[in-house]
Amino acid sequence: MEGTSTAVPFKNLHSREYQGHKKKVHSVAWNCTGTKLASGSVDQTARLWHIEPHGHGKVKDIELKGHTDSVDQLCWDPKHGDLIATASGDKTVRLWDARSGKCSMQTELSGENINITYKPDGTHIAVGNRDDELTILDVRKFKPMHKRKFSYEVNEIAWNMTGEMFFLTTGNGTVEVLAYPSLRPLDTLVAHTAGCYCIAIDPMGRCASKLTYIY
Repeated sequence: MEGTSTAVPFKNLHSREYQGHKKKVHSVAWNCTGTKLASGSVDQTARLWHIEPHGHGKVKDIELKGHTDSVDQLCWDPKHGDLIATASGDKTVRLWDARSGKCSMQTELSGENINITYKPDGTHIAVGNRDDELTILDVRKFKPMHKRKFSYEVNEIAWNMTGEMFFLTTGNGTVEVLAYPSLRPLDTLVAHTAGCYCIAIDPMGRCASKLTYIY
């Protein structure tokens, strides 16, 4: 086994259930310290759950209220364990302080937002909408820097760990590889014979193109 990590037998693990949303959940994500779990729901809210490894008491949670449509995806600041961004069908993107549950910044874009991801250095946020339009936001000003509409269905978006490449999964079953920040096409990876919906980047950065596709 590589490194010093120790495998934990599944039989020793216990499941815990967190209840709070009134409708189905579309997105979940851990913060960078692994202490908080966020969930986004069709009920127009996101919730932040403080996770104690061996806690058995009442779970502490914070409700993030303000969106007027489904919270379809969310992502944590990769450098700050208390900052989280949410993307909603109400066309807005919001940045929240996880300590207070308050929205610190928001911006309205041109369509119903369904995808959101942080650049690994925490400086930019990418947002995708139902019209296959990509918007890059400057986190400090929370204003759009670039916009690009694609002629194919865009399903999921991600940066590589160095932030030099940007990936799009498409309805054509491909992964499009773009240079960043120019968004110039670099390569097309033929992944599946049907739509490609998800992508995951190797967090160790050992291989920039080590991806996982699910369709």
